[in-house]
Amino acid sequence: MIKIGNHVTSSKGYAAMGKIALELGGDTFAFFTRNPRGGKAKEISTADAEKLCVLLEQNSFGKLVAHAPYTMNVCAAREDVRQFSWEMIAEDLVRMEHTPGNYYNFHPGCHVGQGTEIGIQLIADALNAAIRPQQSTIVLLETMAGKGSEIGGRFEELRAIIDRVSCQDKVGVCLDTCHVWDGGYDLVNHPDEVLEEFDRIIGLDRLHAIHFNDSMNECGSHKDRHQKLGEGKIGLEGMKRIALHPLLQGKPFILETPNDDEGYAREIALVRSWF
Repeated sequence: MIKIGNHVTSSKGYAAMGKIALELGGDTFAFFTRNPRGGKAKEISTADAEKLCVLLEQNSFGKLVAHAPYTMNVCAAREDVRQFSWEMIAEDLVRMEHTPGNYYNFHPGCHVGQGTEIGIQLIADALNAAIRPQQSTIVLLETMAGKGSEIGGRFEELRAIIDRVSCQDKVGVCLDTCHVWDGGYDLVNHPDEVLEEFDRIIGLDRLHAIHFNDSMNECGSHKDRHQKLGEGKIGLEGMKRIALHPLLQGKPFILETPNDDEGYAREIALVRSWF
């Protein structure tokens, strides 16, 4: 079985997010560590975080998949943007310890003309500066669609980052189905081969979470446009084949489809019906 949920946002705090996830039928969820388009993080209430931890345990939740803000680019060409992003990821990893043992996912970044090799090294440098050996959080590099100067559109790029990280046990990968499809990996017709390639290059032991999204675009488009389950080019049967794949069982699946809460509840129920 998989754990299924969606991105949950709430101004009421951690415990409220857990309750919303339950109401939607989820047993995992994702949340932004701060405003996805902003910078400063809201102060954390320790008591509120503890309430969430109790709720998760009582309801047999899977691991949560927190998401860094979209404005973070740890390999940016501009030094001020890069420095701010390094500070952001370091601060977020400290904050994640209020909900210990979960995942922190981020987009590796865009090298903006510096070149892939420089971008890869900067990402690794940021992780080495931010990750602490004693932390309980595992940092996940997200697979990307490979648009523009984006890093992470190929499995080899993610492996190159991981190889440069000192705390190897604190880093893994989140596979986004839309991104991988748009990046040129045919999950519909060749899911076994794609996962075999992932295992050969990165290792399935490092695959910790799935962003479960259909795509508006054809395979290899490098565009990154999410779609509701079954309404895109991956299609419902393709999404079902991915969800039921034996190598992906037990991992948190996070919906990032263009939906409201009612739509997410329907999709969560749909995925559960496949089992």
